[in-house]
Amino acid sequence: MPSAASETYWLLKAEPDSRIVKGKDVKFSVEDFERVKTSPWEGVRNYEARNLMKEMREGDKALFYHSNCKNPGIAGFAHVSKEAYPDYTAWDSSHPYYDPKSDEKNPKWFMVDLTFDSRAQHFVPLALLKKIADSSPSSIPHEVSYLGEEGAKAIKGMDLVTRGRLSVQRVEKGAWLAINQLAEKGGWEEVDLKPTKKGKAKKSDADAAPPKSKRSAKRKTKDPSDDENDAEETDEEAQPVKSRSGAASASAKRRKQDVGGEEPPADWQGTRRSARIKK
Repeated sequence: MPSAASETYWLLKAEPDSRIVKGKDVKFSVEDFERVKTSPWEGVRNYEARNLMKEMREGDKALFYHSNCKNPGIAGFAHVSKEAYPDYTAWDSSHPYYDPKSDEKNPKWFMVDLTFDSRAQHFVPLALLKKIADSSPSSIPHEVSYLGEEGAKAIKGMDLVTRGRLSVQRVEKGAWLAINQLAEKGGWEEVDLKPTKKGKAKKSDADAAPPKSKRSAKRKTKDPSDDENDAEETDEEAQPVKSRSGAASASAKRRKQDVGGEEPPADWQGTRRSARIKK
């Protein structure tokens, strides 16, 4: 067991709503977790997430996060009860996340065991964390002023709000303590958690730009921060697509032009597949 000085903290995501993959329900909610007590964290097929799990040590603490649902957020607390070992589900052709390229003699995928500790007394929604992150540390909603500026700064720096799609994330001690405060004290029920629209100041008629064409308007991309369902990366490393005569490259350039020159984040790889299988 790690000493208090060396404790490490993590966040791991699972889907609380039913979703059938290869005839199996990948749902795993905090209620399911509480019922089974200890569960292998199988099915992760993303290299960065896998590498993070390989860093985990027995006794490390974890936030259990409801993902890919109407109200994503932190639902419970857990700890690592078994360090990384080969994810044998990758070799099972009936498993939703079977990987035919995985070799049992040279495992590519790993998992850890997590043990349930407790539910969050107050579910901590992602919308609240984004609200805090979008506020200056000195102007967070007064209902959660107990966090103080240090707690607000810690939340602002969380991977969950800066690059939220990754299904396994490190959590700094300050953020861990702040989340625990929120889960224990609550108090934000009356806070408007709708995202703030960041509009520009209205220009005078003389300065106003000409209206955009319908075609131009259609090209505007959605702000990832508006994604309330917290869609995440597919748990696989993106594979390059072979093409003839550079067709893939040309297609990528066209896609880039169609979204006003903006390319997807480096870790974006489509809608996330759950890393959990219902027991």
